Amino acid sequence: MRRFLSTDDGVNIEAVYEPGPVVYNTSDGTGTPPSGHLAVVVAHGFTGDADRPHVRRVAAALGRYGAVVTFSFRGHGRSGGHSTVGDREVLDVAAAVRWARELGHRQVATVGFSMGGSVVLRHAAQRGVSASASADAGPDAGGARVDAVVSVSAPARWYYRGTAPMRRVHWLVTRPAGRLVGRYGFRTRIHHRDWNPVPLSPVESVPLIAPTPLLIVHGDSDGYFPLDHPQMLAAAAGDQGELWLERGMGHAENAASEELLDRIGEWLAKRVTANPALPHSADSPVA
Repeated sequence: MRRFLSTDDGVNIEAVYEPGPVVYNTSDGTGTPPSGHLAVVVAHGFTGDADRPHVRRVAAALGRYGAVVTFSFRGHGRSGGHSTVGDREVLDVAAAVRWARELGHRQVATVGFSMGGSVVLRHAAQRGVSASASADAGPDAGGARVDAVVSVSAPARWYYRGTAPMRRVHWLVTRPAGRLVGRYGFRTRIHHRDWNPVPLSPVESVPLIAPTPLLIVHGDSDGYFPLDHPQMLAAAAGDQGELWLERGMGHAENAASEELLDRIGEWLAKRVTANPALPHSADSPVA
């Protein structure tokens, strides 16, 4: 199922729903999933979109553990708006989570990669009170709460330029010529304005996620963000988070093996089962 979702700030984002290997209840004519059936919302990395092969591969792997919602962040693919590279993208995740709730899923987890990994951390931290420093983010920018969070290859802090790939990313984002390359070379429309104010960083967001189960995954061969980033995130999470340092793994979706994706799916299934969601709906107040 494919549709456009409207975010709280009025941007239309393209999203795809795949029900996964589950028998739906059709006896009442609603076609709704079982109340305990997990939905996983996948948040891709910068310059990705819902139809990229690496995103579809992740969706197929996680689809063995539940339904999957993929979407294209604002400014990416066929979604509207312009990318703010991790700021207002929390509203895109919120729209995807709400859609999963509307489709009947009582348990929803988020899995984000790179930029998407930072966004799912910030989204989970909000818990009904905006963790975004954006002036017009709104009182419930996070949308419905999630039941588990997995952040893969995410930065811990903003404005990092310590590696050559990240220096290229900053050129892409901050220079007019770079934004042209982003638009025509990567199908990514990047906003020309700087952050004002600067949103809460991932490492500042992590302590606000508890008691929601949190998994941080990072490769020891990541060319974008070295190991001090996941270590900072894990230290901020303390006993409320779990850190997997993957030997030989590079960066984000392309580097995630089938074996790793299976382990992530198993981790989600176990954590969500152990922490059943409280009754709530897409339009109910967030506790």
